[in-house]
Amino acid sequence: MGVKWSTNVMVTLSVLVAMEIVLSRFLSFSVWNMKIGLSFIPVVIAATALGPIYAGIVGALGDFIGAILFPIGAYFPGFTLTAFLVGMTFGLCLYHRQTLWRSFVAVSINQLVFGLFVNTYWISLLYGAPFQGLLPARLLQVLLMVPIQIIVIMPVSKASERVLERRAAA
Repeated sequence: MGVKWSTNVMVTLSVLVAMEIVLSRFLSFSVWNMKIGLSFIPVVIAATALGPIYAGIVGALGDFIGAILFPIGAYFPGFTLTAFLVGMTFGLCLYHRQTLWRSFVAVSINQLVFGLFVNTYWISLLYGAPFQGLLPARLLQVLLMVPIQIIVIMPVSKASERVLERRAAA
């Protein structure tokens, strides 16, 4: 699970970061305290194909570069840290071991711990809004994203595995 910086890995990470930025900044429904979209897909691809460190890097760089180039609100490093931890969690759960149960665990941890509690805390800290007041809207986001992520992760992770197997055989 060590980190290896080959040209192939760097190009793959660059494409995944670019995909994450486009999906997050342009193809997501976003309001000041909630975001619903498919920006998790490039992170899941990195997690299943490359491992937790790379998935964390895709999440963090996607958040950081996206926030600098296409700001939705003020940049806050807590969200970047959370994006890294979400990628790490996907990688720890899904790297070369994609099952429905592992997908459920990864999504549950990411949505409940990082999405509902940690990011809600960051929003509360950043905007001065009461934490408990933010929870109902944030819970709605979690209830929408958990089934979406679980349904999407399995075919995406299997497809990324097949692409890697074909590339390794070539």
